[in-house]
Formats: sequence, structure tokens, C-alpha cells
Amino acid sequence: MNQALMDFYNEWKSVRYKYGGNSKKGIDCSAFTQRIYKEKFDVKIPRSTRTQVKIGKKIKKSELEMGDLVFFKTGVRDRHVGIYMGDGSFMHASIKGIRFTKLDKPYYKRKYWTSRRVLN
Repeated sequence: MNQALMDFYNEWKSVRYKYGGNSKKGIDCSAFTQRIYKEKFDVKIPRSTRTQVKIGKKIKKSELEMGDLVFFKTGVRDRHVGIYMGDGSFMHASIKGIRFTKLDKPYYKRKYWTSRRVLN
């Protein structure tokens, strides 16, 4: 799984963030996770963060495994999603582009919401 996720990162690392985007011209966080699951694991997941958070099995932060989805409440209505990579980090489409970020980074630690396991 690690190689599949790293391959995906290498294919997309230069793509900028674009809200509502779903291509190499620009992509948002939920389209990014949707594409990873479809292209690397042949698993269809919903398009929006609000629907992705309802799939799979809810898990504790302490139970995270590579490939799990991690969710954040970033505003009153805004949500953010990434894919857990192990060692306390996750990969996501951020306003700075495709990035690896530590879950214990103060902003994400404060905004953490929940996690879901979709892959068995």
C-alpha cells in the first residue's frame, strides 16, 4: 500500500489546490482522496467530504493505519480530508498543494474531527 500511495503522490505532487477541482489543473481534498481510492485500490468512495465521512468504519485516532481517511473541521461548515500515511502523518490536497502533514501540527491537532477505515 505504501508504494501505491507514494506513486500517487509522485503523480500529483505538482498539482495546485482548487476548490471543486478534480483534475491535474487543480484538485480539492475530497477529489484527491476519491481519486486515490479509485486509481490505486479500485474502491469507489463519494465525492464530498461530507459524504466520505459517513463511509467505512469509524476508528479512534490511536488506531490509525496507512490508508485510513482523516477528517478535520476547519470552519463552521468547512471540512477537510486526507489519507493517513503512517508515522503520524497524512497526505492531502491543501491550499499549498499536495502535501504531507503531521497530525500533531497544532492547527490539525486542534481541528481533528474523526477517522474512517474504508480498506480492509
